[in-house]
Amino acid sequence: MAAPVDSPATAGRRAPGPVPWVAMYHSVGDCSDDPYRITVTPERLDAQLKWLGRRGLRGVSMADLLAARARGEGRGLVGLTFDDGYADFVDGALPVLRCHGFGATLFVLPGRLGGDNAWDPLGPRKPLLTADGIRHVAAEGVEIGSHGLTHVDLTKADDATLSTEVAESRAVLAELTGVLPIGFCYPYGTIDQRAVDAVRDAGYAYACAIDPGELNGLLALPRVHIGQNDTAVRLHLKYRLHRLRRRPVEGLR
Repeated sequence: MAAPVDSPATAGRRAPGPVPWVAMYHSVGDCSDDPYRITVTPERLDAQLKWLGRRGLRGVSMADLLAARARGEGRGLVGLTFDDGYADFVDGALPVLRCHGFGATLFVLPGRLGGDNAWDPLGPRKPLLTADGIRHVAAEGVEIGSHGLTHVDLTKADDATLSTEVAESRAVLAELTGVLPIGFCYPYGTIDQRAVDAVRDAGYAYACAIDPGELNGLLALPRVHIGQNDTAVRLHLKYRLHRLRRRPVEGLR
């Protein structure tokens, strides 16, 4: 079990550190019908993880990445995150991660257990993990984080919905897995100060966005989208440009 990361209040007392490189994946499977570009094949994922390994980089969960950074031992580590909790994670992603000895964080939707990605109007419909599936993934050493209950844009939610999506999802996952999650992922990557405050109040230690804009810190971590078209050249550019374009993150060494 990874050591817990510092709380946002404690972490914020440190000087800002270099932004971590965090890869954002979604589904791992058949990408022949993929209007939102959320799917990579297992073969492409394997090639991308090989690319990391050849450069002396190792993929880890967000909890492990941030704990290592807090100890000053984060060099060579990158975060691997998978959003939405697609059922294909078990057969598509997990064997590839095991082959490379990499860790990952899976952000799931406990309000849609065994459902599908109904929030994507163009489809295709992709099944989500059941409760047993999430427990299986957790038993394999994958960190489970919350993606909210039902995949709602928190910047457009009323106060009651915001609280339910953020706080209740954490409680449901704790009951489901026996472990209180410390990580949150903003649905659609959208973020504002109100959403950040709700995540902080719910007790999460970190939260992932996509491009957090002017917001900074452990509750507004940026990520890089990785898709089927990301071969070696594109990965190299994304890795280099991410650090050049991002401000240091408050609370990270």
